Amino acid sequence: MATTEHPPPGRLRAWMLEGLSDMGKGHAQPGRRAEAEPAHKGQRWYRVMCLTGVDYFSTLGYQPGIAALAAGLLSPIATIVLVIVTLAGALPVYRRVADESPHGEGSIAMLERLLSFWQGKLFVLTLLGFAATDFLITITLSAADASTHLVENPHLTSALHNQQMIITLTLVALLGAVFLKGFLEAIGVAVALVGVYLALNVVVVIVGFWHVVTAGHVVTDWADALTAEHGNVFAMIGVALIVFPKLALGLSGFETGVAVMPHVKGDPGDTEETPRGRIRDTKKLLTTAALIMSVFLIATSFITTLLIPEKEFEPGGQANGRALAYLAHEYLGSAFGTVYDISTIAILWFAGASAMAGLLNLMPRYLPRYGMAPHWARAVRPMVIVFTLIAFLVTWIFDADVDAQGGAYATGVLVLISSAAIAVTIAAHKAGQRNWTIGFAVISAVFLYTTVVNVIERPDGVKIGACFIAGIILVSLLSRLARAFELRVTSVTLDPMAERFIRDMASRKLRFIANEPDQRDQREYRDKIEQIREDNDLPGEDFVFVEVTVLDPSEFEAGLTIRGEVLHNRYRVLTLESSSIPNALAALLLHTRDTTGCLPHIYFEWTEGNPFANFLRFFLFGQGEVAPVTREVLREAEPDRARRPRVHTG
Repeated sequence: MATTEHPPPGRLRAWMLEGLSDMGKGHAQPGRRAEAEPAHKGQRWYRVMCLTGVDYFSTLGYQPGIAALAAGLLSPIATIVLVIVTLAGALPVYRRVADESPHGEGSIAMLERLLSFWQGKLFVLTLLGFAATDFLITITLSAADASTHLVENPHLTSALHNQQMIITLTLVALLGAVFLKGFLEAIGVAVALVGVYLALNVVVVIVGFWHVVTAGHVVTDWADALTAEHGNVFAMIGVALIVFPKLALGLSGFETGVAVMPHVKGDPGDTEETPRGRIRDTKKLLTTAALIMSVFLIATSFITTLLIPEKEFEPGGQANGRALAYLAHEYLGSAFGTVYDISTIAILWFAGASAMAGLLNLMPRYLPRYGMAPHWARAVRPMVIVFTLIAFLVTWIFDADVDAQGGAYATGVLVLISSAAIAVTIAAHKAGQRNWTIGFAVISAVFLYTTVVNVIERPDGVKIGACFIAGIILVSLLSRLARAFELRVTSVTLDPMAERFIRDMASRKLRFIANEPDQRDQREYRDKIEQIREDNDLPGEDFVFVEVTVLDPSEFEAGLTIRGEVLHNRYRVLTLESSSIPNALAALLLHTRDTTGCLPHIYFEWTEGNPFANFLRFFLFGQGEVAPVTREVLREAEPDRARRPRVHTG
């Protein structure tokens, strides 16, 4: 009989749920490597730096303008404060993160290891909400600034007037289309984009300084205006310290820097457990990127503040969101300015690609493990559509305005950096490194202060972050509720004694008694057998007890190890440790059926109490209404009733 083709809906579904193998490349859990997957050879660190750089260096497209709006004439001084915080704060923190988390998980994984149970999961979900804020606003902010450069180009101003929203949405849609088609590693493209963009910025900076030097009155006018506005140097520094949190966009890129660690080549002798070469070269990457960015931040804030009239930075001004492009057109001509615009648009758009890749790597790393994501969340294309639609919504809410999105972006960046600083402080304390602990604690205090000030002055950022957090937690809990009866034991391992118990019983009849361990004395087991025999009218005493100890009920997937022991020289007991009693029992029964070919029976006593309260106990703590939940897990795992293990209650 000829094979019939699947109808279009089936093909569409298969295409949508097909994951892209390159998206997860190099992000295995520590100590684990996918079977039959070749080792990722990686790239030299300076090439991977460019992959980070499309996000980090592209902020030069809008950072000088935002700094001028936030600090005014004090922009260069406030930027110097930002650079000090970058080199003396963020850089040491993320160099330590590279040591502690060399597989690309970043600071979130460090904090996850410190907390367990539901409080740990909720804390990670909160950080994921701020990470989503960071990455999604990177997409929308970069697209908005790219459209600003396009609209404000002298050759296109009349044709694209008032079209910024449409252009921004189009750029976001094109980004989504690239990922729907399939996004392969594009480090070569990133190297080209970063190389050209930084070279053009070097030209703009040199020409800008030339005009500052040749027009000597510019410096004196700026100095006189500063003195008239703020008085003495100490007052200027004090105001700059207060203002610099508004410049926090210049700190972006560090979280991406550690996220791309698996792409760094390292040394031939590196292993997944101890990738010393990768760690060393990632530190080079972070340091080099920070130094390059620091030089550009100081230089560009100086020339833009001195050479661009203050009114041009305001909304509607020609330098708003594109200060360096303004200088490129003003001093190097329309042709060079257009080339600069094209380069800026390209790197900003590719920064969105870097952020989308970060989202697609970050969310599936945690949510499926927690049982807090639908099955389709493991596939790339559905997630691309979800993130693209959210990016559309954010763009519409902020009206594709670069300045309006700055607060939300800065909030996401600062929360992640603050969490990283706290994580390395705790790590240093646990390692007994007193001096590093004190140093990282001071850095943590600085970033927490910066975060709080940013939130107070620009609460829109934390509001957007709160929306993402609420959305992630709500969807996560609904997903976990929908998957409550899913068999989620990844493997079953029996010790020799447990195998012997099952082998001996298989020759007669497999009968298990689910027992909640109490005193574990002889009377407990004797009374339990008598109760089960009476309730089910069973002869004999050929039973094996099964006792499950719940460890961390917030865990969703885990392997199951079963140990056998003989108590009081008479009673055979299988002990299991799991996050859920019903799941552990169901997994044991199915494994026993598959290995022996016999259909096992398990006997329960009814649980007393309110059924709804018992279900909540099962959902939150892995216990409660064990008998009916075990049967439901078995029913979902084995649709064929004839092959389904038998559950008895009395």
